[in-house]
Amino acid sequence: MSLPTFSASTTAEEVADTFAAQIRGKNVLVTGTSLNGIGFETARVIAKYANLVIITGYNSERLQASEDALKKEIPGANIRQLNMDLTSLASVRKAAAEVNAYPELLHVLIHNAAYGGGPLKITADGLEAQMAASHFGPFVFTKLLAPKMLAAASATYTPRVVIVSSEAHANGAVDFETLVKPNLEKYTGIGRYNEVKSANILFAAEFSKRAGGKIKAYSLHPGGIYTNLMQKEHNKAALMDFGVITADGVPDPKFSFKTIPQGAATTVVAAFDTRIEDQPGSYLCDCVVANEKIAPHCTDAETAKKLWTLTEEAVGEKFTF
Repeated sequence: MSLPTFSASTTAEEVADTFAAQIRGKNVLVTGTSLNGIGFETARVIAKYANLVIITGYNSERLQASEDALKKEIPGANIRQLNMDLTSLASVRKAAAEVNAYPELLHVLIHNAAYGGGPLKITADGLEAQMAASHFGPFVFTKLLAPKMLAAASATYTPRVVIVSSEAHANGAVDFETLVKPNLEKYTGIGRYNEVKSANILFAAEFSKRAGGKIKAYSLHPGGIYTNLMQKEHNKAALMDFGVITADGVPDPKFSFKTIPQGAATTVVAAFDTRIEDQPGSYLCDCVVANEKIAPHCTDAETAKKLWTLTEEAVGEKFTF
């Protein structure tokens, strides 16, 4: 039976239903799964078929609300909460130790959580918060969980890491001089966001290269979606400047938005679509591989290698396979 052609209008549920056989029996971890977000929708459609879905967040009440909603809709779903603050390396390491203590293997790791704009903030580790939450934290988390993922590999299955990036990466290359601590005089929340999304693409490409086929990584642009991230007050000014929301904080009708189910679809493709198996390190958009849409500053192999090395130095851990 031929597989359907996916597009910008494809929903996450349609993708999950198509690849139900690939999802069955799998254990999947999704970061950033609050209600009204694409991470929650990703977890929801996968939970219909997966053996285990681990949902994460730093707010216990929101995590519980997500689990309650998932179990109400899918009573048989196996959902497990994991409390983790990605801006704290101590929290990341504690969460990774918890996952590594689970009896189940880990087949798919989906980095969906995002910090999203806001004023400059330095974490307890001395790192800038946006880059910590969306790059340094995920880097360490992936490194610590890699052995558990490698153990899930078989002759017919290769584990995957999925990183939600954005087309916004085209607006800003990673500035290595301010990778850890940005220049306060030049820092803008949206500018840093663009850098973070560039880092996501570079990480996926370099990860796939270093993993040598043992684990496959993909990055993606989910599309423009009006989620809980857009509703945060500190993001309002930048989103208004881009013409995404109005002064009232609601979606601007001139901007083409996807629905949350459409926005989560590309994530599920990256996690389970068998047609991209031979294209690790790729960038996806509208549910298909779209490497031609990667900005030049994210296609340079030396840049990806440099980011990896500087990240290891910043977090104090070597990541090898």
